[in-house]
Amino acid sequence: MEPKPEQSPHHAYPDHWEADVVLRDGGTARIRPITTDDAERLVSFYEQVSDESKYYRFFAPYPRLSDRDVHRFTHHDYVDRVGLAVTIGGEFIGTVRYDRIDDRGRPASAPADEAEVAFLVQDAHQGRGVASALLEHIAAVARERGIRRFAAEVLPANNKMIKVFRDAGYTQRRSFEDGSVHLTLDLEPTEESLAVQRGREQRAEARSVQRLLAPGSVAVIGAGRTPGGVGRTVLRNLLAAGYTGHAYAVNRAFDEGLATLDGVPAHRSLGEIDEQVDLAVIAVPAHQVPEAVADCGEHGVQGLVVVSAGYAERGADGRELQRELVRQARSYGMRIIGPNAFGIINTAENVRLNASLAPESPARGRIGLFTQSGAIGIALLSGLHRRGAGLSSFISAGNRADVSGNDFLQYSFEDPDTDVALLYLESLGNPRKFTRLARRTAAVKPVVVVKGARHSGTNPPGHAVPVSRIPDATVSALMRQAGVIRVDTVTEMVDAGILLAGQPLPSGPRVAILGNSESLGLLTYDACLAEGLRPRPPIDLTTAASPQDFRDALAEALADATCDAVIVTAIPWVGEDGEAETGDGQVLAAALHTAVAGGSAKPVAVVHVEIGGLAEALAAASSTAAPRQRPTTARTAPPEAPTDREAATDRRAPTDGTTDTDRTTASAPAAPHPPAAPAAPEATPPAPEDRPRPGRIPAYPAAERAVRALAEAVKYAQWRRQAAVPGKVPELLDETIDEAGAAALIQAHLAAAPDPRGRQLGHDEARELLGRYGIDVRPTLPAPDPDAAVAAAARLGYPVALKTTAPHLRHRADLGGVRLDLTDEDALRRTYGDLTDLLGKPAELLPVVQAMAPRGVDTVVRASIDAAAGAVLSFGLAGAPSELLGDTAHRLVPVTDRDAAELIRSIRAAPVLFGWRGAAPVDTAALEELLLRLSRLVDDHPEVVSVALEPVVVAPQGLTALGAAVRLAPPPARNDLGPRRLPSY
Repeated sequence: MEPKPEQSPHHAYPDHWEADVVLRDGGTARIRPITTDDAERLVSFYEQVSDESKYYRFFAPYPRLSDRDVHRFTHHDYVDRVGLAVTIGGEFIGTVRYDRIDDRGRPASAPADEAEVAFLVQDAHQGRGVASALLEHIAAVARERGIRRFAAEVLPANNKMIKVFRDAGYTQRRSFEDGSVHLTLDLEPTEESLAVQRGREQRAEARSVQRLLAPGSVAVIGAGRTPGGVGRTVLRNLLAAGYTGHAYAVNRAFDEGLATLDGVPAHRSLGEIDEQVDLAVIAVPAHQVPEAVADCGEHGVQGLVVVSAGYAERGADGRELQRELVRQARSYGMRIIGPNAFGIINTAENVRLNASLAPESPARGRIGLFTQSGAIGIALLSGLHRRGAGLSSFISAGNRADVSGNDFLQYSFEDPDTDVALLYLESLGNPRKFTRLARRTAAVKPVVVVKGARHSGTNPPGHAVPVSRIPDATVSALMRQAGVIRVDTVTEMVDAGILLAGQPLPSGPRVAILGNSESLGLLTYDACLAEGLRPRPPIDLTTAASPQDFRDALAEALADATCDAVIVTAIPWVGEDGEAETGDGQVLAAALHTAVAGGSAKPVAVVHVEIGGLAEALAAASSTAAPRQRPTTARTAPPEAPTDREAATDRRAPTDGTTDTDRTTASAPAAPHPPAAPAAPEATPPAPEDRPRPGRIPAYPAAERAVRALAEAVKYAQWRRQAAVPGKVPELLDETIDEAGAAALIQAHLAAAPDPRGRQLGHDEARELLGRYGIDVRPTLPAPDPDAAVAAAARLGYPVALKTTAPHLRHRADLGGVRLDLTDEDALRRTYGDLTDLLGKPAELLPVVQAMAPRGVDTVVRASIDAAAGAVLSFGLAGAPSELLGDTAHRLVPVTDRDAAELIRSIRAAPVLFGWRGAAPVDTAALEELLLRLSRLVDDHPEVVSVALEPVVVAPQGLTALGAAVRLAPPPARNDLGPRRLPSY
């Protein structure tokens, strides 16, 4: 048990420093402050450290700690003297301590901003990344306490510790003094330190999932003697899949004389098993789970799959049981899938693990599947099986109290056996991290997501995670920005998954359609247009077409440089007697496989109506399939030197000698459309993999489903090409941005009205702050009476606008609250009278006068901060398009030049900006610059929690922001910039 902390006389115990972390080998540990109750633990820990490690720590033989040492190392004020410990099973395995010092190295207090730091890690746990994790956390603690630098003295022979400091990514200085290496680390996070931290996080979390999916031994705790029951079912499924490791049945109710169950050793407890068990599947009632977890922890089990129910899905009491389950498991260094889980599957030939309630293990394939719902997991397994698609891995996480979709993304990114990751999610515990991981994974392999519980505004029962208030449309846009293929149903997920797993990516939107049914071809053509593809006129092979005719037509289409993908439509042949013949689907499938094997690598999908055996034959492996290709994940890697982390996949589309611009202009419609955002250069095609992979042609029972899957592949391929070279923020912005001046204004406004809810800036205050970032807002002058309005107009210059600023009438020209183009005093006085007669007294309307802006398109630009997802930049046309139709686009901050260009082009009404119906195109370059400036403002100053620029009138030359609303508040805590830690809900 962890000690109950005793408060320091100097500072309260900082419980927010406590954290669960994943170590390099995938095991977990707990980091916490050392307290006065830890004396015995510290002594026991020190006794297990080797003499060599002690020498490295104290620069002299130091066999034991004196009472004075123990007191010193367990008594801290949590400000100038801080000690942290890493614990597993409640016992120390590593410690770190800092002491604040002055410029002469003597003990000091603030404002001294340097501290001496020292580490000690038990020899049995060295090499697990313990010291690296401790350095991240003690550095964060030090920054919180005003310490900016660490100093450390290290013996030259202590290479491991020198490497910990060197690899941390902090700015550092090194010197050799008096026989030791003197190191100074600047603790301000750098891009390199953040990259190092996230790289370690990725490898550790991927390894933690890999340990769960590839155990050398499995114990099913709760397997009963009688057939049936959850535990016995899991055991039988495990054995039926041909698990290659050692399996055990464990149940404390077994008779002492029972030696085996279903052919595997049977035991009453894990202590009776001669070898260490890697994975335990717990299938006992919830009240017996703590005992089972303790048994697992005490005998070195590495991970748990808890299929037992009765936790957070049952309400508040169950939620507390779930929290305690996670705390207990992590205290022993174990990760959990579940509780209330359906189980896990790994089809790798050297594992063949089916530790789930699925009675049949899926075929081996290239798709990884994660689901937060057992029922949806069953449906997806069934759907993939019917379509002939195999899986590489499957995790059904249940209440996902620990292992989550983020962990699965970490694993999928690393897993060479996974080409496509499918996720069914009902909650996002850490949206910031999800989008970051999804973007990185999607850069090398597709990520397809179905998000359940989209409109409920609450999490499903059992999911004890923070609720994000971001609208679903915004979540969808942010996923698209990260390269995620977001679909609405599990059927669409399967449709997209089998195409992406079996076919190369298309190099463009041009689609050839061929088949033996004119009607089915026309349906496919219409569906392509509806999905934004560019279909060629369907080729009708007539109902007399033979499989050889299909083969020849498909080969010709694949060789045609003017198409990027092919959809084959097929109906049963009609015999001489007029009866429909379902035909031999294998014959047609063989013909299509032959054409694909001999043609260029383009995606092919088949739409068929009642052709027996066709779908199964198409899904079968083809020994003549073209070699799959490896994408290069490192942007700077030369084509002749592949990087180590290359996934075996053919995600990259082949080039055919034409650019995307060529394809777009080849058949551009007459009506103006927004030009594409700046495209990234094509990456160098990678070398093909040495060994071929089976080629599977996906078959669909409806044209709409095939086309929708292909359209998702086209959009994803475009994102991949653009993501190969990242966008940037133009440096010219730096010359016109006053970051320090903006910070001073923000601090002054917040100090003037201290309120945790923040404050809304007035119009002039907002103008001043935005002006620091080069965002000009047209001034307004109050007009409490007609004379004041006339005086304001004289000052601003005619023509002017008269507006009400009352909240219920703001920006409501349709209600008469905005009057434009008032050219002289008479018109202004007359309009003022009309306005007050119609809508109310001036004191209620709060009218203002503003100089007219050049004519253009009214738009609205907003930025807001969600505590879970971060800062979001939004854009749309003002009025009905955005407010009534929801035609608004979103991007996560910070945005790049490419993000800004895509943002204004991704709304449905974008053609209005580019010369719709003969109108003059507006200055979209100025609009993109405005988006970049606003993005910089909210990214540099998280206290700016919301900004609304409405309307922003974009003219053919330049733009004018007519209104601005800015809200300041203490920034919400960020969970993505601190040291690594597992979530604790």
